[in-house]
Amino acid sequence: MEVTTLDYLSILPTTILAVWAMALMLVELVIKRKVIIGWLALIGFVVAGVASAMLWGQSGIGFSGMVALDPYALFFGLVGIIAGGLAVLQSINYIRDRGIERGEYYALLMFSVSGITLMASANNLIIVFIALEILSIPLYVLAGFAWPNTQSEEAAVKYFLLGAFSSGFLLFGIALVYGAAGTTDLTVLARNLARSPLLLIGSGLLLVGLGFKVAVVPFHMWTPDVYEGAPTPVTGFMSVGAKVAGFAAMVRVFVFAFSTLQADWVFIVAFIAALTMILGTSSRSCRTTSSACWAIPASPTPVTS
Repeated sequence: MEVTTLDYLSILPTTILAVWAMALMLVELVIKRKVIIGWLALIGFVVAGVASAMLWGQSGIGFSGMVALDPYALFFGLVGIIAGGLAVLQSINYIRDRGIERGEYYALLMFSVSGITLMASANNLIIVFIALEILSIPLYVLAGFAWPNTQSEEAAVKYFLLGAFSSGFLLFGIALVYGAAGTTDLTVLARNLARSPLLLIGSGLLLVGLGFKVAVVPFHMWTPDVYEGAPTPVTGFMSVGAKVAGFAAMVRVFVFAFSTLQADWVFIVAFIAALTMILGTSSRSCRTTSSACWAIPASPTPVTS
């Protein structure tokens, strides 16, 4: 397969973030002042954001239909890049004051954002899975970055276990969709999708896997513990960046590729959305009003350096 200019452009923001993160890991070995690593990471986000803005208005499909270059992907990628840049600004003083200033923090953050940009442009279910793992694995580490705070370690373990479990659902759903349709290409699925029980089961498993990432009911039980135990800038980034990626992939898969199944999934998604707005909110607000509500840990203890 000959690689074209469009192929390179379709993954340009992702490539910038990933390469910049690897460079930061090397620079961190020779620079003692970790605050400089933070500012270098911010420059990387700015460069990636400028590259995304310069690509605005272009459209096409790269790597034989695997990655899409369109305003939809660029918009959600920009949101993720902005969220990452703001997380860096929040983190520079935060991790220093709490004695958890380590240079790999910013590299992990950039790797996670590269997963967001790739997921937003994914035009194949395999790329969706790969991007989800690139996004999630650094967040598993960042959630437990505040050790020796035991709540931070607990957050990392819970997030990792439930995240791996949801990835299994997503991968199994991709396998069933491939078995039913013979392809994982979203463009081909949108054109030649025939309704079948195997396809409906596969789409349901895809909804479960992506539903965990966007924390919809009943896949939201990990959020209170993880959000409370993780460092505050990481929590802020997870609440925006991870959900942006999940919603971007969910809309592209279900609205674009599974449009012929709309009668089957639209009611389910609407019902889940309603439950999320009701139960997802009440599970946090009832912590002081009812012992029957889901338990949420107390405020984390201060981290000692």
